[in-house]
Amino acid sequence: MVKPLRPVADATSLGFMTDNSTRLDHVVLWVRDPLAAADFYEKAVGMEPLRITEFATGTVSFPSVRLNEETIFDLAPLSLAERMNMLPGSADSAGHPVNHVCLSLSPDSFDALRSRLEERDVPVSDISYDSYGARGMARRSFYFRDPDGNVFEARHYE
Repeated sequence: MVKPLRPVADATSLGFMTDNSTRLDHVVLWVRDPLAAADFYEKAVGMEPLRITEFATGTVSFPSVRLNEETIFDLAPLSLAERMNMLPGSADSAGHPVNHVCLSLSPDSFDALRSRLEERDVPVSDISYDSYGARGMARRSFYFRDPDGNVFEARHYE
């Protein structure tokens, strides 16, 4: 019998995670304004915001957005950097985004994302074809930035 990984504390339809296979759980993004970032990810990217009210009332340190049923992005305010002491030098990572994060989507979701970004005047790159990734060659991909300068690639394999 598979034991749950952890109960989900917020109001989602997940209940309990039951698959113990290795997978990406979360990515922490440094942001200037977590509420503005959550709004961007909800309205432009189409992600579900989590813990917004709790962050606004000060009961949690940061909000998150749900990428899919297994993965979230934590939207960490830069003010948390001084508390990042889990490893020597961890606080120095504040304000230094990763090179990019890639979102793998269905073809319809890929097109819908690009449309939402363009409707909001978010600059997007040209579409690339047949770029290599975790699942082989992706048919199409493009890049965009969030309001804090984090770079994302969107792609689909089908």
